[in-house]
Amino acid sequence: MESMFILVPISIILAFIIGWFFWWSGKNGQFDDLEGPAHRILMDDDSTEKLIEKDEDKESKQ
Repeated sequence: MESMFILVPISIILAFIIGWFFWWSGKNGQFDDLEGPAHRILMDDDSTEKLIEKDEDKESKQ
């Protein structure tokens, strides 16, 4: 029973700390765009345009 007097306040304080951390991370934009960086790797549109321009330059020089 005496251990409950220590463990209950510690668990309440820990719950408030975890809750504050999640509130802080939500306010600072940590959860704004979860899928964007993962899809950004797959979208490689700029490099294909550069390759086409290089091919056109090679063809015009020949």
